[in-house]
Amino acid sequence: MRSFPVLLVRHAPVQVAQGVCYGRQDVALKPGWENIVSGLSVLAKGAVCQVLYSSPAQRCWQMAQRLAQSAGMELRVDHRLAELNFGRWEGVRWQDIDRTLLDEWAQNPAGFAPPEGESGQDLHQRIQSFWREVCQREENVCVLSHGGPLRLLSAFAGGYKPQLLAPSMPQGFARLFMVGDKSNLNSTEADFHKHHKKKEPCQV
Repeated sequence: MRSFPVLLVRHAPVQVAQGVCYGRQDVALKPGWENIVSGLSVLAKGAVCQVLYSSPAQRCWQMAQRLAQSAGMELRVDHRLAELNFGRWEGVRWQDIDRTLLDEWAQNPAGFAPPEGESGQDLHQRIQSFWREVCQREENVCVLSHGGPLRLLSAFAGGYKPQLLAPSMPQGFARLFMVGDKSNLNSTEADFHKHHKKKEPCQV
């Protein structure tokens, strides 16, 4: 397998009150997101990314259209890159959600699903499916998505075990991986490579 770059990008900050649960809700980007895209365009060009995969959510799609045009990438929307569906928790403040349910989620993130939502295992399966296709195609790709999917994709690309409740990549940040090259891992987030030992990539 040849080595190829994978640039993982989380959408820019959004206009949502702090402490509110949202996943599938279509929320607007905060003003100034265009400046973030300008920086991402430089990264994508430097990595010679050819294809940009985007979540269908407006907060990703809006950025993706501009980024693809700026960096000269082919744009593809993939519904598997959508954020976790939180069901009846959507739009509710975390502090107002039943603490018992939150504890159940913390104890079993893979098997637990919010009321009328999807489980961590559901998310894992669709992201795993997407990642396998990326590895099969060996394309130079940029992926614009959300905290949940990117948490898993970072693990797959970095070769370490996914943790469904691990800290999310900050909004507006990016991580660059050279998949297939065990000796080379780059990130725009300082010291990321020190915390995650790189193993065989593309193992899901």
